[in-house]
Amino acid sequence: MNGVAEPVRGEPARWTRRHLAAPVGGPATTAPVIGLPAPPRVLPHDDVWDLWPIQEEDGSTTVVGGRELWIALAAPALGHPEERHDHARLRLLGRDAGGWTDLGHVFADGASPGSREWSGSTVRRPDGTVSVFYTAAGRRGEARPTFTQTVVEARARLVTDGGRILLDPAAEHREVLRSDGVTYLPADDIEGGPGRIKAFRDPGWFRDPADGREYLLVAASVAASPGAGHAFMGAVALAAATPGGWSLRPPLLVADGVNHEIERPHIVVHGSSYYLFFCTQRQSFHPRGSAPTGLYGFVAPTLAGPYTPLNGSGLVLANPAEEPDQAYAWLVLPDLKVVSFLNYRSIGGPDPWTAGPGAARAAFGGTIAPVLELTLREDATSVVVPASAGAVSGGTSRLPPGGRG
Repeated sequence: MNGVAEPVRGEPARWTRRHLAAPVGGPATTAPVIGLPAPPRVLPHDDVWDLWPIQEEDGSTTVVGGRELWIALAAPALGHPEERHDHARLRLLGRDAGGWTDLGHVFADGASPGSREWSGSTVRRPDGTVSVFYTAAGRRGEARPTFTQTVVEARARLVTDGGRILLDPAAEHREVLRSDGVTYLPADDIEGGPGRIKAFRDPGWFRDPADGREYLLVAASVAASPGAGHAFMGAVALAAATPGGWSLRPPLLVADGVNHEIERPHIVVHGSSYYLFFCTQRQSFHPRGSAPTGLYGFVAPTLAGPYTPLNGSGLVLANPAEEPDQAYAWLVLPDLKVVSFLNYRSIGGPDPWTAGPGAARAAFGGTIAPVLELTLREDATSVVVPASAGAVSGGTSRLPPGGRG
């Protein structure tokens, strides 16, 4: 499966305070305020967040029976929104011109080796099978939620059952990666309280057009450098497919002393450049709040680098100052559409996620946010709001916006 990260040429890119000292913000990197009324909930009784498409190997979104197929995290919309992570399951969603349709849980109850199912990515193979790469959090049957995180691949066929589309319940779940404890710290505990969770999660599948090889990008944690302000730092781990499984490589990027938790790393090849994107929250920076919650990125001529921060600082898209937490978990699709979910509206005063269950629940969105779009030009980016904002599309299909299915 994997051992100690194997050496490759070059050092990881380092995201430093020097980068964040560059101008941050401005119209080109600021999302518009999401006005009221809020977009309708995709699932009336469940929170939805961290969505991604089932993709063909060319990056286009899989379409079955006239519907685009997507996966998102979901949990019952009960209690404090921050507790949803303790109940998260992968949910299959369909989308057509009429909007979203709930296709049920991706996996059967108890199929995952974890106690919860966290984010990942999915690709349909040429033989028709689907590889769902996801994070198994905790361990099946544990008495209380723990924070062990491993990368699992579930591979099965998409089947139809009475008009429904679902993943074959006989899918085999196989652990393919875990942190090695040497280059990447074990993701098994909270250090310093909530929001200080070591990471080995959010596998992002990628096939490099340069060599045809499959890779996984993983949000990871590495030991902090002196003066980092925290015991560990966020990093983007890389793993390469081998005949025997997956082999860990040294990190592509390390948030050197500026941030302890980066999430959902993924790569988009645009032109002849490799764009590495990830997201993080303002409370994960050091000092806390020194940069906004947003989508960040680097660019390189090859997968191996060297990587340069986009827009000088790395900031690609930030929530507006008046609504600093309105959206999160951005994912850039091959056509440069950007999807995310509605997070918290400002409640004035304290951070909304620290409020009591009632106030936090009232401020929480828990559904898919309006879609944005990027323009990329070498190491510069800008955000545009498509005329068809809300029309989620991952590649070849172009569907109009729709309401709840």
